[in-house]
This record gives sequence, C-alpha cells and structure tokens, in this order.
Amino acid sequence: MGLLSKKDAALIKDPLADNNPITIQVLGICSALAITAELEAAIVMSISVLFVLGIGNVVISLMRNIIPSKIRIIVQLIVVAALVIIVDQVLKAFAYELSKTLSVFVGLIITNCIIMGRFEAFALGNGPWRSFLDGIGNSLGYGVILIIVAFFRELLGAGTLLGFKVLGDPIDKTGVYAFGYENNGFMIMPPMALIVVGIIIWVQRSRNTALIEDH
Repeated sequence: MGLLSKKDAALIKDPLADNNPITIQVLGICSALAITAELEAAIVMSISVLFVLGIGNVVISLMRNIIPSKIRIIVQLIVVAALVIIVDQVLKAFAYELSKTLSVFVGLIITNCIIMGRFEAFALGNGPWRSFLDGIGNSLGYGVILIIVAFFRELLGAGTLLGFKVLGDPIDKTGVYAFGYENNGFMIMPPMALIVVGIIIWVQRSRNTALIEDH
C-alpha cells in the first residue's frame, strides 16, 4: 500500500476485515449461500463482482454530477446490468459449463446489495480513483468470504478442491478414507452454507469486539 495514502489504503483494507460487507454489514448473503458448494464457482463469482463493482463505481463516479437525482437508481441499474451482461457473455464464450453452473446467479449480481450500496453510498460522492479503490476493496472483502465458505464446503462435503481429489479416493479407500472418513454430504447443502457463514460472522465480530476492548 506504499503507493497509496493512508485513507486510500483503508478503502481496500477495511472491507477485508473490520468492515467486511458480508460479516459486518451482512450484505450479499444470498450468493454466499447459493454458489459456494464448489470452490471454482465461488472464485469466478468473486472475480465477476470484482469487475462489475470496480468498473461500475468508476462509471457512476464519472457521471455523478450529470445524473438527475430522480433517476439515479435507474441509471445505476443500467450501468450494473450492462457490466453483468459483459460478464455473462464472457463466461458463456470461454467457460460455458461453469456459466451453466452459475446460471441465474450471475444475473442476480445486478441486485447485489453490495454493488448498489457502494454506488449509492460512495461512488455518487467521490472521485473515480477513490471510487475504484472502494469497489476493489469491497469486492475483495466479499470474495474472501465466498472463497473461505466454498473451501470448507467442497473439501468436507466432496473431498475435493477445484475438482481435484485432495483427501484421497472414497471408492478405493485411499488417503483419509482409509481411516474410515466419510464425506459429509450435509456440507454441500444450502443450510450448511448458512451455518458456515454464521460461524465466520461470529469469529469476525468477536475479533472486532476484542480489539475494541484492548484499546
């Protein structure tokens, strides 16, 4: 962060921990529950949101002085919808099978509370550079949680990461399966996603409370 001022660096660092959009602001929970059964899908969704929010924040910031207040929400929706269409078309062109896995969830980026919230709360009142940093910071904070949840769900639920068997072969009983381990199918079901996110929120908020008490 040496190239950034302290305030600019905070725009990236704060959403990663102390002001995380999922664990602290409790935004974007739906996608965190829906597409985290597989690590690959979570990574692609994180990159997609990174692109949409980073570019979208800059566009809204550049237009902030010419957007009539009465139609600002409509303009924001048009901007994010255009960017989401680009993401969707790129996925269909270069990762068609993955695009089918993500299905409607890519389209639902349009209504992601994090994106609309940053447009409204930050990009409309700040310049393009700071808005870009804010978009990158919040999308990284969002992506980190998605990847953590997906890591544990796929590992414990299927014994794989990115589709590769990392715990051994459950059929041939190699690796940890030789000791009687069985995949926890409950981990890949939606209720477990909520439980994992809840545990992360509990850890994050407990950490923040401890830091406040120490000071």
